[in-house]
Amino acid sequence: MKLFDVSLTIREGMVVWPGEPAVILNRRTKIEEGAHANVSFLSFGAHTGTHVDAPFHFIADGSKVDEMPLEALVGPAQVVEVPDSVKVITAEVIAGLKISDEPKRLLFKTSNSHYWDLETDEFQPGFVGIDLGASEELVKRGMILVGIDYISVSPYKISKPTHDELLGAHMIIIEGLDLRNVQAGFYTLYCLPLKLHGA
Repeated sequence: MKLFDVSLTIREGMVVWPGEPAVILNRRTKIEEGAHANVSFLSFGAHTGTHVDAPFHFIADGSKVDEMPLEALVGPAQVVEVPDSVKVITAEVIAGLKISDEPKRLLFKTSNSHYWDLETDEFQPGFVGIDLGASEELVKRGMILVGIDYISVSPYKISKPTHDELLGAHMIIIEGLDLRNVQAGFYTLYCLPLKLHGA
């Protein structure tokens, strides 16, 4: 059985959402300096790298990361490849993709995946996102999980409508996927986020 790791490596200097804290990762004790063990310190925002958005992210009384059902996070999923010419995923784009009725977990591979090959960690504001109309279509189709290959599911500076629609329907969002080595098709998804209390 072939497995694909579709998560980004957490490291210092990696891209983060504008205004979010940078990743700090360093060793506090080092064997080569006489310590008995190597011990590392890690600090980063909850929306760094590959991460899930729980409903609480945009909905005041929504469920939090530690309350999300594992049944939604694990199971059959479809990866669909969006043409590189697409800059925003609209309802019309959704209609033109070969999206199956089942499974209800959908991962979008877009031109965003090329960003992970760049030799820069600068934020890319022109990333492909899902607009409100496409979000409404995904809700109508009964999706329980949607993922995308950059650090936000919605286009830059218009985050709220998409997030409100998807999270308001109790859909789980995965952001920051690394789908470079994954072809369009059907897979089993295992998404097990850190169990962060109240996040």
